[in-house]
This record gives sequence, C-alpha cells and structure tokens, in this order.
Amino acid sequence: MEFDWSHGTVALPCTTSKVEECFEDPFGLRLIPDSPRFAEHARFICLGKDLEGLPWFIVYTMNRKQIRVVALRRMAPGELNFYEGKLREVV
Repeated sequence: MEFDWSHGTVALPCTTSKVEECFEDPFGLRLIPDSPRFAEHARFICLGKDLEGLPWFIVYTMNRKQIRVVALRRMAPGELNFYEGKLREVV
C-alpha cells in the first residue's frame, strides 16, 4: 500500500519515512476504534515504532490503494504501556 503525502494538511513532527517505518513495525498495532466519531470518517489507529525505537500514535484513513495520515504524535504513556503489553503477549 502506498502513502498519499500530497494533501499536506498534517504538520509532521518527523519525516515521512519514520511514519512509513511505523506501518512496517512487525509488532505494530492497527486498531479499528469503535467510537462513532472515528467510524463516521473511517479513521483507523496505528501504534508503532520507527527504526530508532521512537513510539508513534498515528490516525489515518485509507482506501484500497493509499494511506493518508490524518494526525500524528508521540505515544502517550498509557498508549505505550498498551503497545508494550501487547508485545509481551506475543513474545
């Protein structure tokens, strides 16, 4: 799947390659929220780390061909605990 960076509406606190690395994280989580707010706009969440080990929280939308990042920030402590807890379940 390709990324659509042409919209330019999101101010990225990192490079686009770091965002793409999060989607390639073998332990990354892709979540489908059950909140009506997210379902209305078909938005999804990715929790992942880049190659430097920095944890990112990404809200995105996608069609069959492209991923478009809607929002991006570093993971909050609770989100990081959730991510690491899921990682411990796998290992």
